[in-house]
Amino acid sequence: MNSEKDSWSLEDVAFELEELTATCGAEAVDNITCACDKPTPNFFIGRGKVEELADAAREKYVDTLIFSHDLSGTQQRNLEDIIGKKTLDRTQLILDIFARHAKSPEGKTQVELAQLQYLLPRLVGKGIILSRLGGGIGTRGPGEQKLEVDRRRIRKRIDKLKDDLKHLHQHRCVMRKRRLEFALPTVALVGYTNAGKSTLLNALTNAGQLVGDSLFTTLDPLSEGMQLPNGEKIVISDTVGFLHRLPHHLIEAFKATLEEVVVADLLIHVLDVSAPGVHEHKQAVYDVLRKLQVGEKPIITALNKIDNLEDALGLERLKRDFANPVTISALRKQNLDVLLEKIQNHFSDRMEYLEIKIPHSRMDLVDLFHQQGKIEDIKYLQSGIRISLHLPKIIASKLFHNKEIEKIC
Repeated sequence: MNSEKDSWSLEDVAFELEELTATCGAEAVDNITCACDKPTPNFFIGRGKVEELADAAREKYVDTLIFSHDLSGTQQRNLEDIIGKKTLDRTQLILDIFARHAKSPEGKTQVELAQLQYLLPRLVGKGIILSRLGGGIGTRGPGEQKLEVDRRRIRKRIDKLKDDLKHLHQHRCVMRKRRLEFALPTVALVGYTNAGKSTLLNALTNAGQLVGDSLFTTLDPLSEGMQLPNGEKIVISDTVGFLHRLPHHLIEAFKATLEEVVVADLLIHVLDVSAPGVHEHKQAVYDVLRKLQVGEKPIITALNKIDNLEDALGLERLKRDFANPVTISALRKQNLDVLLEKIQNHFSDRMEYLEIKIPHSRMDLVDLFHQQGKIEDIKYLQSGIRISLHLPKIIASKLFHNKEIEKIC
């Protein structure tokens, strides 16, 4: 069901919903589209359409109906009363997928919190158990645990999860501060879900991140260190795939992965050029970046999966929509050298060449220089250690506050 008049056709919306359903482990047996100018308060759609859905559900022996639009608790209950089948909306479907793919303690905590906050206002009456939930999609928490449906216990659980997230957030801030102390440039991969970000991260860093042809295989943020061809070290992070009409409260709920986008020095927008709705995917990513208030960050566009594209003319037309994009195949590792060169060029002005001399007693600085820069030459002399190296300018500017370090040139 689609009520919004935007650049997405009803067919595009239906296709995406089928993809989401398959990722959730269910089979979509049919789709019924309905363009609504104004949702009705009782059912979201008209009563006649509800009867049509009820007939289709009986004829095709379906277990669940899924709407592409968010439903209120009242609409959801009324639909289930008439149709006699479990009825979910798009947000519940997305949360169920998140629950399947959350792996870290923070990811699991965030997912469960978002699920319970969504479920609480939908619990009706004074009964303890919401029996109509049954099992399957919309009832699973992280780790396949069954979601709590007792109101009082849900409120207590929400309070505990919020407290847990505060502690996990503090730990993440400490880790990020440690990264920033090393002054390493940071890069975040962004893109529509299933665009190939995890495959690209694997290709660039051999990080072993889970890769699969399903939506949202990355929920938890993954940051890896890597070295550019010129020896400069950077940190590159994978992020959760974006979606068309990503609910705002889900953006708030999953800050762990999205914060990597906010603090990154450079974004790489990975776009699947073989996807049917490639232009809509591009716009959906830009919409989320604007919501995160990072729309002005520098972006390199990586047009991915060119090995799946037979229309070379279409690729040339698509390239004109971006400022100097890179065409790649992350799976085939095609043109990754061009992408790395672009990343390197972006950060090239951050490095400075130095020749210095340090006393033998400061061997710890040699380790620091290896970690934060690139040592070109090192000589162990009787008077000290002479080093030729490239260092980030932010570190080089602080270097000579230390009187033990002598600048040669």
